[in-house]
Amino acid sequence: MTVPPTERASVPVPVLDVGGTHVTAALVDPTTSRPLPSTVIRRPLNSHAEADDILDVIALAALALPTGHSLSWGVAMPGPFDYATGIGRFTDVGKFESLAGVDVGAGLRRRLAGRSERMYFLNDADAFAIGEYGSGAAAGHDRVVCLTLGTGVGSSFLSVGCPVHTGPLVPPSGHVHRLTVHGRPLEDTVSRRGIRTHYARLSAAAGEQRLPDVHEIAVRANKGDAAAAEAFRYAFDALGQALAPWIDRFDATAVVAGGSMARSWDLVHPALTTGLAAAARPDVPVLPARQPEEAPLTGAARWALGGPDAP
Repeated sequence: MTVPPTERASVPVPVLDVGGTHVTAALVDPTTSRPLPSTVIRRPLNSHAEADDILDVIALAALALPTGHSLSWGVAMPGPFDYATGIGRFTDVGKFESLAGVDVGAGLRRRLAGRSERMYFLNDADAFAIGEYGSGAAAGHDRVVCLTLGTGVGSSFLSVGCPVHTGPLVPPSGHVHRLTVHGRPLEDTVSRRGIRTHYARLSAAAGEQRLPDVHEIAVRANKGDAAAAEAFRYAFDALGQALAPWIDRFDATAVVAGGSMARSWDLVHPALTTGLAAAARPDVPVLPARQPEEAPLTGAARWALGGPDAP
């Protein structure tokens, strides 16, 4: 059910941003396109739990929101997921595998009782991109590529605010994680796993009892650890090289990056721009997200208000 025009103008839009370790629920003010601060709720989530346990945690976060909101929800979910039907397609991806074949939409509506009539699902990277297009670094760019740099690489190719998933101008499904670089899957190199593994090969970390995580590697790089700096440089230079041909095909005028690894902007930005330049796209600016935390929430709200046919 599409939200009536009168409701769109005044009633807060409920949204969920589901990630591998947390779920965030919020109400977004449709007049300002900003989350109402007192309503943002973040709860831990175990993506390896059983399906009912995962849905229970998501629903509990949703039910903690104040009442009086729209009955149409925007829900940002990682893939693989059937966004049109709300059914999980997680297989051999290392998270949410208990949701494979599960009607997530029906499960959440049942748990939310009378507080939900429709769930508008969208990819979490698309939600981030739509949010940044509405009031962030992607604003003003009719064709832009947005990246979420976290456990892996999420991406969204936006044309006038709408995600493009098909056609010759974008990678398969519009997602760069399916690309290859240096003869290997991109996420073998540009991911939490890839950066940690590369750092271990380059340094004495292989002998440490606990392999440092990416944020620790970033701290070491900023303190002069050459192996740590090289692990970042190699990963994001490779991302730039893999991305450049698609920026060219899509005729993008900017790249916008967010996610936990983008917090190490002083390491990510120079390597990514160097990789783009090496592949003949030195003219495209690489910009940090302006609303990295809010963008997935506001993007999901815009999706719920307009449905899949409008950003």
